[in-house]
Formats: sequence, C-alpha cells, structure tokens
Amino acid sequence: QVQLVESGGGLVQAGGSLRLSCAASGRTFSSYAMGWFRQAPGKEREFVAGIGWGGLSTYYADSVKGRFTISRDNTKTTVYLQMNSLKPEDTAVYYCAARPGQRYTARTYEYDYWGQGTQVTVSS
Repeated sequence: QVQLVESGGGLVQAGGSLRLSCAASGRTFSSYAMGWFRQAPGKEREFVAGIGWGGLSTYYADSVKGRFTISRDNTKTTVYLQMNSLKPEDTAVYYCAARPGQRYTARTYEYDYWGQGTQVTVSS
C-alpha cells in the first residue's frame, strides 16, 4: 500500500511558477515509478510527466515540455513537479500517481495509487 499526499497548488499569474510536492508513505517508494496527471473541469484526466524509480528516466507531455520538470527524492519519499512559465490552460487539479516497477506510463489505468489532488489556477 502506498498513500500519496499532494501539496503546493495555488493561484498564480500567467508566467509564474509553482512547485508541487507529492509525499508518499511506505518504505518501498523507490520501487515505484511515479507520474503527475491533471484534470481540468469537463475534461478527462491527462498525463503530464513521469519518472522512473531511479529518477534518471523522465518523460513529459508535449504541452509541458520545456516548462515543467519532474524529480524525486527517494530518501524523502517525495516526488516533485516544478512548473515554470505557467499558462491559463495549465489550470487543473493535479494528481500524483504510483505504479510498481521501473517504468512510468502515460496511461491512467496502469497506476495503482493516487493522491487526492491539488488545485492549480493560473490567471491571465
């Protein structure tokens, strides 16, 4: 079992930055690949970024590539999402997710554990 708790969301102006954190419980955090997803009102949940269990392998959705950075600290059992140059279209509830194994995936159904989400609102 893994429990995930996101934090760091808020209201920011376009062009600004936020850093999301996802704290995980459990001693096996380093054996999970992690992902960040987001869901805007009336839209499906979409993949944002993924990171392998060692932290060396990352992958980003085209819409955030070059602006967002995913990282993890296995000693702190925490995964981060640094978001720069934010746009109004980045407004959504952001979720972190965990799946056993080395590789991340962009498919929501392949993740076993989810956090409760944190709201990010970008004003124009």
